[in-house]
Amino acid sequence: MRNALFAILAVGALAGAAVSQASEVSADHPIVGTWRFTLPDGSCDETYRFRTDGTSVVTSGEEVAESEYRIAARPSGNGFYEWVDTIVKDNGKQDCAGQITDVGRKTTNYIRFDAAGQRFIVCRAENLQACFGPLRRVGGEAI
Repeated sequence: MRNALFAILAVGALAGAAVSQASEVSADHPIVGTWRFTLPDGSCDETYRFRTDGTSVVTSGEEVAESEYRIAARPSGNGFYEWVDTIVKDNGKQDCAGQITDVGRKTTNYIRFDAAGQRFIVCRAENLQACFGPLRRVGGEAI
């Protein structure tokens, strides 16, 4: 009986861990704050708000999405921060690309900041072959 109870508690703990990937982010991490990306033709803006509790809110076109994220505390030897993001809530409206984001979508990308920490690009791998940006800092976490 005791072993069965332990097994149930262990499975429950693992299931709870899988539900949330958000992890605290240091207040001085360069990602914390509000960032904006404008499409090259100026037709649409995306705003990313990264909080220290490991959650973010993104507005893109008419879409408003919330996610939980993890980001490396320090960049790799190549200068990139690994960023894992999982969408946990979406209003079901179209983003700047005309797409609707599926809740539960999990992505891993790599972020590289400029030397001043005021801009970053987002890449599919730790290289500059497939990236978008730059996103520009527009304010702190409270904005």
